[in-house]
This record gives sequence, structure tokens and C-alpha cells, in this order.
Amino acid sequence: MKVTVIGAGNMGGAIIRGLIANGPVAAGDITAVAVHDTTLNAMRSLGAQATTDARSAVQNADVVILAVKPWLTEGVARQIASAIPQHTLIGSVAAGITLNELGTWLGNDRYLFRIMPNTAVTVSAGMTFITSRNATPEQIQSMTSLFESLGMVMEIPEKQFDGGMALASCGIAYALRYVRAAMEGGIELGIPPRMAQTILAQTLKGAAEILLRTGNHPEIEIDKVTTPGGITIRGLNAMEANGFTHAVIEGLKASK
Repeated sequence: MKVTVIGAGNMGGAIIRGLIANGPVAAGDITAVAVHDTTLNAMRSLGAQATTDARSAVQNADVVILAVKPWLTEGVARQIASAIPQHTLIGSVAAGITLNELGTWLGNDRYLFRIMPNTAVTVSAGMTFITSRNATPEQIQSMTSLFESLGMVMEIPEKQFDGGMALASCGIAYALRYVRAAMEGGIELGIPPRMAQTILAQTLKGAAEILLRTGNHPEIEIDKVTTPGGITIRGLNAMEANGFTHAVIEGLKASK
């Protein structure tokens, strides 16, 4: 499979690195399109091909991923549309760009994918959402398999993309803001900052693994550590009294 990624910045570069590191595509079968020499050289150092010529880069591609900024997507899509083979799967990771827009720019008969990874793909622990138009189940599986090398993939209706982005993409920032706040609390409790960060990161990782492996509702796991009259329930009640759940819900609603 030959994959072309147009835009090798933060997200595009992370996708390329993940594909190479985790093996679903050979480095030599990946072409990165970028405008800056430093980016091109970084991609070449990974073994990928690199070029500034987007039209030539897509001519033999089985999969094309548009990873440019949202405001650049239309121009790039229109530029390459006539050069993309009819069999090629075309995906966009640009936030807010719909399948209808991709169809207008690239052709409504194309195999189109809207893809929303989060920044955890940089450590192969991403949460990626995929939806498609015109694609067969086999084609959907092909695109899904690429992104499974970068973490978890979930196929969802396009109407759920805004909510998914709030939970997973914005959610990275929200989780890290909790870590920052908890670090400050830990410092008040006498824990050095770097130690507190390590403790919290491992604790969040453990909490996430519990949910992923068991499938349990969070409240089941919360009950296991909230002894009647104990310190955990006092802490939870204090957080709720200060608006914890309300703040999280309102923050997510504001992210749409």
C-alpha cells in the first residue's frame, strides 16, 4: 500500500512516524508533502519519500491523507483532485471539514473519509474517529487498520464528530489541566512537582486501563475506593461542592 500524507506538521508528521514505527506501511511506501526543507529532511531521515509537489505525490497513491490546516484544505483538495487515481481512498484530518465539502472539492463519487485523531497519536495511544462516504466495508477496514497503528479507532456517524472531538481532542487538554491542578494540590501536600506529575500520569494511565479492560462504569470503580467515612469520599464531596462535575460538563458543551 502506498500512502501520501499532504502536510507533515504536528499531526501529519505524527501519523507518518506512527505508521513507520508500528509497521503497517513500509517507510519507502510513504510520501510526505511539505513546503519547508526542515520538514522534508525530517521525513527523509525516517526513510519516507518527501516532496513539495502534491500533484505528483498523489498520482500513484492508494491512500491520500490531507493533513493541512483547515483553511488550506479546499485549495489543496482542488489542486490535487484531478491527479488522484479513481481507486484511491482520500481522508482528511482537518477539523471541521465535512464530507460534503470534501465531495464538492474532490468529487462526490470518490471514496472519502473524515478522520479525527487526537494528539496522543504521537505516542501511539490516540483516539481516532472515522466516518466515510462511498467506501466499501473492505475500504473502511483498510483505513481503520492504518490508524489502529496509532491507537484506538472508532467508526461513528459524522453528526457525532463535534461531541467526539470535545471528548477526545479537546479532552487531552482537559485531562492535562486536571493534572496541573492536582500537581498544585500535591505540592501543598508536600509532594515535589516532578514527583507529583509522575504519580498523576501513572494514576491516570491506571484509571484508563481499568475502564478499557473491564468496561465497567466509572462509578463501579469509584465505589471500590470510597470507604464509608473515608478520605476519598470526603475529597469527592469537596470537589462536587466546588462545581467539579458542572465545570466539566459546561466545558465540554462549550467545545462544540
